[in-house]
Amino acid sequence: MSVVTDSLVHSSSSDDFVAFLDAELNASSPNSSPDNEAENEDELESVRIKRQKFESIEETEGSTSEGIIIRNLEASAEVDVCTHPGSFGNMCIRCGQKLDGEAGVTFGYIHKGLRLHDEEISRLRNADMKSLLCRKKLYLVLDLDHTLLNSTHLAHLSSEESYLFNQTDSLADVSKGSLFKLEHMHMMTKLRPFVRPFLKEASEMFEMYIYTMGDRPYALEMAKLLDPQGEYFNSKVISRDDGTQKHQKGLDVVLGQESAVLILDDTEHAWTKHKDNLILMERYHFFASSCRQFGFSCKSLAELKSDENETDGALAKILQVLKQVHCIYFDKDQEDLVDRDVRQVLSTVRSEVLSGCVILFSRICHGALPFLQKMAEQMGATCLTEIDSSVTHVVATDVGTEKSRWAVKENKILVHPLWIEAANYFWQKQPEENFIIKKKL
Repeated sequence: MSVVTDSLVHSSSSDDFVAFLDAELNASSPNSSPDNEAENEDELESVRIKRQKFESIEETEGSTSEGIIIRNLEASAEVDVCTHPGSFGNMCIRCGQKLDGEAGVTFGYIHKGLRLHDEEISRLRNADMKSLLCRKKLYLVLDLDHTLLNSTHLAHLSSEESYLFNQTDSLADVSKGSLFKLEHMHMMTKLRPFVRPFLKEASEMFEMYIYTMGDRPYALEMAKLLDPQGEYFNSKVISRDDGTQKHQKGLDVVLGQESAVLILDDTEHAWTKHKDNLILMERYHFFASSCRQFGFSCKSLAELKSDENETDGALAKILQVLKQVHCIYFDKDQEDLVDRDVRQVLSTVRSEVLSGCVILFSRICHGALPFLQKMAEQMGATCLTEIDSSVTHVVATDVGTEKSRWAVKENKILVHPLWIEAANYFWQKQPEENFIIKKKL
């Protein structure tokens, strides 16, 4: 009998499973009295008694998460030899036997001490995939800092940002605010414009996770601001404490098939193994400390007493991309859904952004050129190294180069490299007139 069976598989019921574990297993945690053999024996017996209790529960008509748990507990009880699919502390989650070693992956964000073995993880993901596709949903992993919000230490606010102390919103009802002073953390947090409508609409298409490089207390605090009613994330909040690689994020701790996961993050190098799943976000720099962190000398949005556009900003743009990907993924014969790959859909959508553009680069520094060229080609552009009549755009930083002068003479479009970067962030070809190269004085 397995406590961790398809209860975890049904994404919308995974939070019920957490409560289930808390209620039924907390008292029998193997860490409760490690120095007392008699008590350990009592703990094992307690688990076995609880298992018998679970088996005796009758499945009710129309039940969802609990019904899924019970059905799988009953199915697992028929297995004579335990395969030890995972552990809770050092105890098998199926038979209660003490286990040596730490095989598998820790899912501490679901329940403290929970570790699942690879075969069990694979089984859960396969079953969850079928459940999710029936509801026409995929997975969406969301970064926090510079993607959904921006935080700073109170001591790091600049003198020009001191006015913000008088403009913070009440923590009594965070659903109505966007700027919060968290005294107990000595921090101030600004939610990105459009984040609440974004989460609401995205939740209709995706099962959503938070995944941050921040520590767990910070992650949970931010989740409360973004999701005060617990509608979107609940237990699906992953912090750096839950990762399996230092300074890296990975989908190995997400209970979802990689072929059905989209990632929204502002840091590409955090996802070295999952770049094909990634939608790179333009960073949100509301506070001056955030600008300094990334080497910008410009004033912050707060110092300018400005902000992103609510209806035409980064999150509003990316929501349209998510809708497009979701629509393409499900807009076919339903029979082969399990075999589809959202990464291929994402690549197709990306390749249409600059389709038909033939780009010639002029005197771009060697460090930036490969990056820009790859970016343009991923968006469907053709990149050339020599002057050709088929060129539509010349990308340069100086109007005085030979290729720039040729572009002007031949009525080709001459733009700054930021034109390519903007198209990449917004997944849409940007108006060239907004990226005209200024003459150097």
